[in-house]
Amino acid sequence: MGKLIFFLLLFTTLYSQSYGQKLTPEEKRIVDNVEKGMPQTLQLLEELVNINSGTLNVEGVKKVGDVLGKQFENIGFETTWISLPDSLKRAGHLVAFKKGNKGKKLFLIGHLDTVFEPDMPANPYTKLNDSTATGQGVNDMKGGDLVILGALKALESAGLLKDVSITAYFTGDEEKTGVPIYVSRADFVERAKQCDVALAFEGAQGLNTVATARRGASGWKLKVSGKQAHSGGIFSNGYGAIYEAARIVNTFREELSKEQYLTFNPGIFIGGSEVLYDSANIRADVSGKTNIISPSAIVQGDLRFLTDKQKEAARAKMRTIATTNNLAGTSAEIAFTDNIPGMEPTEGNNRLREVLSKVNIDLGFGPVKAGNPGSRGAGDISYIAKYIDCLDGLGVSGKGAHAPGETIDLVQFPKLIQRAALFIYRLTK
Repeated sequence: MGKLIFFLLLFTTLYSQSYGQKLTPEEKRIVDNVEKGMPQTLQLLEELVNINSGTLNVEGVKKVGDVLGKQFENIGFETTWISLPDSLKRAGHLVAFKKGNKGKKLFLIGHLDTVFEPDMPANPYTKLNDSTATGQGVNDMKGGDLVILGALKALESAGLLKDVSITAYFTGDEEKTGVPIYVSRADFVERAKQCDVALAFEGAQGLNTVATARRGASGWKLKVSGKQAHSGGIFSNGYGAIYEAARIVNTFREELSKEQYLTFNPGIFIGGSEVLYDSANIRADVSGKTNIISPSAIVQGDLRFLTDKQKEAARAKMRTIATTNNLAGTSAEIAFTDNIPGMEPTEGNNRLREVLSKVNIDLGFGPVKAGNPGSRGAGDISYIAKYIDCLDGLGVSGKGAHAPGETIDLVQFPKLIQRAALFIYRLTK
């Protein structure tokens, strides 16, 4: 046991020296400040996780915003609350900012809400062991919010936030965005346009991967009509709407499913003699008989893509499949809706990754590579990706986001805060 302790101490010393030699005195002070602040950071994480802030829990989202807002004010940031129209039924957004002239103007992105509404089973903050804790939104994204705050606190303690320009923007409806989106994200987009770089702190996939691209999300709705008749004539007098809808959806799968980063999912499929469909809430009241050829069918789903070019090409193919070579006695139409744009991979994004990778290496964590865009859904950063250089996936590591038992990796937590702090420092230096 004595030898093991000796080698662990030796490794720790060598590790410290390996990165310490590559950091300036100011940067070493930042790293130390993160460590000193971790007890308070963990205490604050527990407090935030134990506030239910499901997207539709307006008061809960505002409460999380109040707690975070005071923390930012304590380190010299101005704060403001962006209210949304009552018709959107959303809490609004917290903005904390400092204005200065040094270095790049940064736009840091988090969100206050989670997927866990008050009527869902409670999952309070619980430390499972020395390396893991669980709780509602502990990973997505209250842990990520505290990577932002913890990094900025470490910089402020080192006196390194003077004359910098940083906006930390925490949306209150990332998990279920208020519509219309051009209203709920209007202020978000306008403030981002005034900055040079956007960094989003959604969940990290470890210390050595970051998102230089994210897929976008859009919707589609297929409506198919057929001639109602006796079922005995199904193959001679017309195939009906359900057969034709099935043919179209399956042809989508056959012809488009092998394209990288492109997915399309039929989320609801209904058909019968009478179909009453509530598209907004994706609910239906359907009736039919087994001896009637169905005259109506509706399919609604999502379409995910990496670039606008890929999205438009997929839509063109889907439109052609839906409206040509229809089965006898049927017709179809398909409509598309835009939701969240894609965050396309760019040279600017990759240059940011290179800066982050150098920080990671200097800390002794190894290089950072670009992650697979197909492994992530859409996020707030996508609304501004066409305007400024972006990176995402800078938050905490963990497992099971959006599900009971969601966890955070407590070992990587301080390391990710240190990395974020040095990254911000070098960009604003």
